[in-house]
Amino acid sequence: MKRCLILLLLLAFILGGCTARQKQHTVTYLDLFDTVTTVVGAGFTEAEFQNHAAAIRDDLQTYHQLFDIYRDYAGLNNLKTVNDQAGIAPVKVEPAIIELLLECREYYDLTDGRVNVAMGSVLKLWHTAREQNRLPDADALTRAAEHISFETVIIDEAASTVYISDPEQSLDVGAIAKGWAVQRVAETVPAGMLISVGGNVVATGGKDTDGTPWVIGIQNPDHSSGYLHTIGITEGAVVTSGDYQRYFEVDGQRYHHIIDPETRMPATYWRSVTVVCPDSGLADALSTALFLLPLEKGMALAERCGAQALWLDGEGDTFMTDGFREMIQQ
Repeated sequence: MKRCLILLLLLAFILGGCTARQKQHTVTYLDLFDTVTTVVGAGFTEAEFQNHAAAIRDDLQTYHQLFDIYRDYAGLNNLKTVNDQAGIAPVKVEPAIIELLLECREYYDLTDGRVNVAMGSVLKLWHTAREQNRLPDADALTRAAEHISFETVIIDEAASTVYISDPEQSLDVGAIAKGWAVQRVAETVPAGMLISVGGNVVATGGKDTDGTPWVIGIQNPDHSSGYLHTIGITEGAVVTSGDYQRYFEVDGQRYHHIIDPETRMPATYWRSVTVVCPDSGLADALSTALFLLPLEKGMALAERCGAQALWLDGEGDTFMTDGFREMIQQ
């Protein structure tokens, strides 16, 4: 369910000047989670900011390697190791993997299985089909869907091991990993920073000592139309799931990357869903779940989680929670 989460940052100097004390600093990295990472800081000296940014990059690099399902790293057991040992043996892993998977189990239960990191067998077929610009075989998808139960993911906290008892099953944490990692990193840095990893955005406080909100632009899938809205946040996370960045076409039909576990096909309710809530991991999970749900059920889930959300449908109509409407600046 790995997806591109597109939020464009409107930095403070676009909307107004800053004093020297509140000067903003920005750095961009291109080698984390196979996407663009941007770190912005306000109220720091250049040296302070660079130290904080370097620490953020190092921590994100660690998570990137731990949660990678495609590459091996010398001396490291990561999720690829766990997948490779499915049906063979438990794998001893770092605590971060245990913590991530335990939260993934919570999100699985919270969303009635719609956010399911154990459906790697299905997502692998779509990944291969996308690379070959064809549709996956329907019978193969049906067979793969027999191997997506979270019950076969055995997490032993005491031994710090993970074992997939079904040899035909695999993990794919793309729906949650970036958001979870950004949240963990944000909890270790001072106030006044904005971290965006592939559009998973977390603010650790306002952009100045007065608590002025950061301004986040939510992209319109029709790029010629600018932003759907801009919103202001001082703390918390903003995450968008959409159908308009990672997709391919077969016989004139577009197929995006957000796959419904029930149909094993790309979901069709929405063009994009944006979620705002205090925790980036939860926001990541909810943005997927709400993308897979009709409006009434999505509204209920957002309310139950204390999250605010914006939905955009295929006709260009938007729907939003009351709390989201209050955050809109433009």
